Amino acid sequence: MIRKHAAWIAIGALVVTMVIAVAAFGNTKPTGDAGTGIPPQDPGLVAAGEPLYQANCASCHGDDLRGTSTGPSHLSIVYEPNHHGDVAFILAARNGVQAHHWGFGNMEPVPGLSDEDLDAIVAYVREIQRIEGFEPYPP
Repeated sequence: MIRKHAAWIAIGALVVTMVIAVAAFGNTKPTGDAGTGIPPQDPGLVAAGEPLYQANCASCHGDDLRGTSTGPSHLSIVYEPNHHGDVAFILAARNGVQAHHWGFGNMEPVPGLSDEDLDAIVAYVREIQRIEGFEPYPP
């Protein structure tokens, strides 16, 4: 009788352990991935893009991409890839853009950036978005 009772306790403990393990595993995300669906970016482009972003974008959009008093956060859900694709960032930097989501005013073109520079900046922004996730709109 004691053996049978011990077997049921062991089976119960095993089931509880498995349920806890499955629940814990199923509720985690890979480290450094906020579950945005954005694929990891090319590390070389990201590394090249960070100083370009800091030099050309951070004064308005924040050194942490969270915006400033003069420009919106690039972590806003407004800038997720299905709403503002990569080309939207490139065109805004090249040509400027009229204010349409925010009250910060129009964005002027950013002079002196090559196509390669813009690709690197976009890769950097997308990588930070992938890692940090998106903030709700409006903030």
